[in-house]
Amino acid sequence: MPITGIAMTTCFEKKVYSACAMIPKGKVSTYSDIARAAGSPKAVRAAGNALNKNPYLPSRVPCHRVVRSDGRVGGYAHGTKRKIALLRREGIKIRNNGVVDILRYRYAPLVTP
Repeated sequence: MPITGIAMTTCFEKKVYSACAMIPKGKVSTYSDIARAAGSPKAVRAAGNALNKNPYLPSRVPCHRVVRSDGRVGGYAHGTKRKIALLRREGIKIRNNGVVDILRYRYAPLVTP
């Protein structure tokens, strides 16, 4: 019997969402930080793919707060312009069409159990 209305997530995806949920407002983490916190430091692309299909509201799992290691904003399921707007609303300064001062705003979540 198929389950409807509930997102089916893997153990890894749950760890990714838990790590992302720890990022405070006004801070960002990298996809690499999230993969590391989820216990799979080499699974950076998989962490990004999990965040792309985030079934939760941004208030619960703020995937818009995850950026590339070089500071570029990166992708977002609702579009890069929307991601930039959300980050700016939280006080993150963006320059050159999507570059975050990663040293100023970075938050590295702890490894999730």
